[in-house]
Amino acid sequence: MTLDPLPGLLDADELAGDRQFSINLSRGLEVLRAFTPVDEALSNRQLCERTGLPKATVSRLTYTLTMLGYLSRTLDQRYTLGAGVLALGYPMLASMRIRQIARPWLERLASESACTVNLAVRDRLRAVYVDSFRVDRSNRHQPDIGSPQPLLTTAIGRALVHACTPAEQTAILNRLRVHDPQRFRIERPLWDRDREAVAKRGYFLSEGESRPDVHAVAVALRQSVHPAPVAINCTLSTDRLRGDRLTRSIAPRMLEVADRIELACRGA
Repeated sequence: MTLDPLPGLLDADELAGDRQFSINLSRGLEVLRAFTPVDEALSNRQLCERTGLPKATVSRLTYTLTMLGYLSRTLDQRYTLGAGVLALGYPMLASMRIRQIARPWLERLASESACTVNLAVRDRLRAVYVDSFRVDRSNRHQPDIGSPQPLLTTAIGRALVHACTPAEQTAILNRLRVHDPQRFRIERPLWDRDREAVAKRGYFLSEGESRPDVHAVAVALRQSVHPAPVAINCTLSTDRLRGDRLTRSIAPRMLEVADRIELACRGA
């Protein structure tokens, strides 16, 4: 079969014809992905609804994942993510050289700008924070490591897409269109607008498209220490916006920090 230019874009049903693809493993991972910070405890019935899997399959998967420590069962017979999930992700975070290189620069940027500063990579059709420095306490949507963000309505998401090759960008946009056609029709103009503007100003700008009370600037890092695109952003709550401060002073400082990180990457 012909795969998308980027791994992780195809659904399990589309990969079912690939003899090297493990359906059972993919189903177990889909069960784990069904949990969110809002829905931290789910029953087998709710997991069936979210994954589209049969009840018997979900029951076997939750039993197996619980026995392996990736799920925990509550007193009311629901499930929450277990410590095994956190332990699984730790080696990835600890070994990310780009995260180690960027951390002192991003921490300084957060302190100087009084913004919340984040480092992100792409996971399927979303951006995911792999580091976060929180200074803007008025931001009610304080992010954390692992926080998922939409691709087209956030500055950092658009920066990550823009850092991909043209073929990869086309693949991502096509998957977004298939995943939610109505939402894509609304969000596609944001991508087109920012893609044209970034060539002139050097960064992506979000003025509340994802969260009305949070504005952000973002830029992708030109680096070779991490195999996939990486981007940084500075976010500021509207309560603390003063005129054009975000674009006049914070964005140039962010671009300067990006240059510093890229230089450090070349010497790593």
